[in-house]
Amino acid sequence: MTFRLDGRKALVTGASRGIGRAIAVSYAAAGADVAISARDEAKLAEVAAEIEAHGRKAVIVPADVLDGDAVRAAVDAAALALDGIDILVNNAGGNSFSTPMANMRFSGWQKTFSLNVESIVHACQAASPHLQAANSASVINVSSVASLAGTPFMSHYGAAKAAVSSLTKSLAIEWAHAGVRVNALVPGWIETDLTDFLRVDDSTETSLLSRVPMQRWGMAHEIAEPAVFLASDASSFMTGQQLIVDGGLSVMP
Repeated sequence: MTFRLDGRKALVTGASRGIGRAIAVSYAAAGADVAISARDEAKLAEVAAEIEAHGRKAVIVPADVLDGDAVRAAVDAAALALDGIDILVNNAGGNSFSTPMANMRFSGWQKTFSLNVESIVHACQAASPHLQAANSASVINVSSVASLAGTPFMSHYGAAKAAVSSLTKSLAIEWAHAGVRVNALVPGWIETDLTDFLRVDDSTETSLLSRVPMQRWGMAHEIAEPAVFLASDASSFMTGQQLIVDGGLSVMP
């Protein structure tokens, strides 16, 4: 029963699709009320219906995570509607291009860091009072296997996700006294629309999967269940850690 989230109040960013959507719905299935944030309100409405089908409250708080003020407003609106927040999932992020470092426009580097790192800073700062008031809370920052080793042609993304992992460790130390646990969830190559650009040609896809011992893409639900574990009391003595779910990619020599 420690895997249940009954009575918990979660905010999930990037919740309109892919991993974020799967996490939000899995939290509702485990008993939590869930606030969901992303730019696409129509897609969020679909997710809200799935949450409500599990008998839980759904709150839509649209925001573009590149806009710090919008993120802070979304966090405050979620906390008001749910009467607090004790689970924060910083899932919004991603990468849409691959290029050699020497050819990369710096604006692409900056946007990648804004999307994957600065968005988490905005959300964590805004949510901090609510999380600490809960006395027992969990923050899950979605990183990537790209943070664990060199990532040729995606150096911008690997560096940004490595920063997420480092931030996770620092916040875990800073917030432990308040009963707030902070962990990183580290997916491998997951089949979502955000990774479609890696499947546009067979050679790129074959090259990626050749390094995965399980020889396949992961599915969003295979990340959502570990996210339930990190949010629940089943991980009550776990903070500052990286939970890697990658089909064995990171243990390849």
